[in-house]
Amino acid sequence: MSAAAPLTTSWGAPIDDNNNSLTVGSNGPILMQDVALFDKLAHFDRERIPERVVHAKGAGAHGYFEVTHDITKYSKAKLFSKIGKRTPAFIRFSTVGGERGSADTARDPRGFALKMYTEEGIWDMVGNNTPIFFIRDPILFPDFIHTQKRNAQTNLKDADAVWDFCSQHPESIHQFSFLFSDRGTPDGYRHMDGFSSHTLKFVSAKGEAFWTKLHYKTCAGIKNLTAEQAHRLEADDPDYATRDLFNHIASGQEAVWEVSAQFIPVGQESQLPYNIFDLTKVVPQKDFPRVPLGRLVLNRNPQNYFAEVEQAAFAPAHMVPGIEPSPDRMLQARLFSYTDTHRHRLGANYLQIPINCPYASRVTNQQRDGAFAVTGNGGSAPNYMPNTHAKSLANPAEVPAAALSKFHVSGTVGRFTHDHPNSDWAQPGIFFREVLDTAARERLVNNIVGSLSGARKEVQQRMVDVFTRVDKDYGRMVQEGLKKKANL
Repeated sequence: MSAAAPLTTSWGAPIDDNNNSLTVGSNGPILMQDVALFDKLAHFDRERIPERVVHAKGAGAHGYFEVTHDITKYSKAKLFSKIGKRTPAFIRFSTVGGERGSADTARDPRGFALKMYTEEGIWDMVGNNTPIFFIRDPILFPDFIHTQKRNAQTNLKDADAVWDFCSQHPESIHQFSFLFSDRGTPDGYRHMDGFSSHTLKFVSAKGEAFWTKLHYKTCAGIKNLTAEQAHRLEADDPDYATRDLFNHIASGQEAVWEVSAQFIPVGQESQLPYNIFDLTKVVPQKDFPRVPLGRLVLNRNPQNYFAEVEQAAFAPAHMVPGIEPSPDRMLQARLFSYTDTHRHRLGANYLQIPINCPYASRVTNQQRDGAFAVTGNGGSAPNYMPNTHAKSLANPAEVPAAALSKFHVSGTVGRFTHDHPNSDWAQPGIFFREVLDTAARERLVNNIVGSLSGARKEVQQRMVDVFTRVDKDYGRMVQEGLKKKANL
C-alpha cells in the first residue's frame, strides 16, 4: 500500500494537525495566525453560489423581544435596561444540511437565528433547536458538513460518510443521539425550543462578567413527528413547517417563546467537572438554574420572501455592549466565518440591505464603496481617520465604554486537543437513560439503524462500539437492530 500524500493548505504547505485549531493553551482563544484554519474556512464559505452553504432552506417572521425580568445585574446591554421594554426582532428558522428545495421535515437540526434591532446596533443570536453541536473545534466544520451533503461521485446522500465521521469523532455522539431521537424531527418551527448553544459572556455596568447560556422555551409546547409522519409529509407537504408558521401568523395569532439564561460567574468555570466552552456538552440546570429574562413574540409575516428571509444575514460577531464572546472555539471561528460568507453571498455592503440594516442606531465610520453601496456612501465626508475636517461626521468619536471586558490569557501556542474534564460518554449516557423513556429509546435506535445500515460493515461496528461506551444497552440495541435489518 503506497504512502498517503501529505495534507496541505491551498498553497501546498503541509498541515501538522487537522483536528485542533491553534490556541493559547488548551482552553484559550484561537489565534488569527492559524492560517490553515482560515484557509479552510474561507474556501468552505465560498463553495456554493448563491445558496447558503448551510441553512439553505428556511422560514422567517417579524416580532419583538420584551423584557419581563430585571437582569441589569448581569448585562449592561440597553435592550435589557427596563422591564416592559420591547426591541424589534426578526427570526429565521431553517434546516441545516439540505438544499433550498429540501423538505422541512428532514431529520436535521433546526437553525434558530434571531436578529434584534437595538439602539446600540444589531444583536444576532445565532443558535439552534439543540443545546449542543456535533463538534467542538471549527477546523472540522467543513469536513463534518461535507458528510451531510451529497457524495462527490454519486451526488446522493451518503450514510456511510455520516457514520464514518461520527465513529472517528465520538464527541459527536451526544448531538447524534439528539438528532435521531424524536427531537430530530420537530412538528414545525412553533413547537420547538431554541438555544444559544454557545456560551456567551454577559457583562454588567459594574464590570461583573457572567458566562451565559440562552434558552428559548416554546409556549406552544414541544411536539415532534415520528419518522413515519416526517417521511409522509416529505412527500405530501415538503414545506410543512414554513406553511404552518406563515398560516398561524396570518390568522392573527402569535408564536411565543419564554426566554431565560443560565449565568455562571466568570472564574467558576475552572472548578466545574465539565468544560462550559465545549459545544458538545450542556451545562446542567441543577448546577445553574435558568433565570427568566423575557419573551420573544412573532406576530408579522414577511411581505417578500427573497427581500426579507433569503437576504437575511445573521452573524455571531454582531454583538452589542454587554454581550461578548467566550473562548468557545466554535464561536470564535463563527465570528469570522459568518460575516465572511455574507460578504461573499450578498456583497461587501450586506448590512445596507433593509432586513440587515441596524436602523435603530446610526452607522458612522470610514467604510466606503464596494458592490451595491446603496446609501449616501459617506457623502463628501473624508474616508480616513483622523482628519482635520470640521464636518460633524468627519471624525466620529470612539466610545471607551463599549470596550470588551478585559480578561487574562496566557499559555503555550500550539494545536491542543480540547481540554474536557469529563468524558464524551457521560452526557449522552444521561440523555439515553434519564431523558428518554423506553418507547423513545426504541424509536431512537430504530432511526439510527435505518440510517447506519447504509454504512459499511466496519463503520457499523465502530459505531456499535461507540454506542456501547455511552451505554451498554444502547450498543446492544443498535447491534441487534442492525442484525435484524441485515436478515430481512
